[in-house]
Amino acid sequence: MKSYILWGVLGISTLLLVFTLFRHRFAFHWLGYLCLNVALASFLLYALNLFLPYTNVEVPINATTVGTVSVLGLPGLLMLVALKLWVV
Repeated sequence: MKSYILWGVLGISTLLLVFTLFRHRFAFHWLGYLCLNVALASFLLYALNLFLPYTNVEVPINATTVGTVSVLGLPGLLMLVALKLWVV
């Protein structure tokens, strides 16, 4: 019973999101901007891990790190590197 309710909420929220996207034409610009930020953040994390033999800093590429870098940008990447060096 609980899973049916969760699937129903997911379906209704998906339909509302699609309705909102088709209703407002600027929503596609926002979605494109979001996708561009996520792709750029993934590329920055990949480039950082590419220089692993030289820097000895490895930041994993997962949803949390990509989200942090996509929202905060380069300062977020530097924050993750500092946390990796200082805490871990």
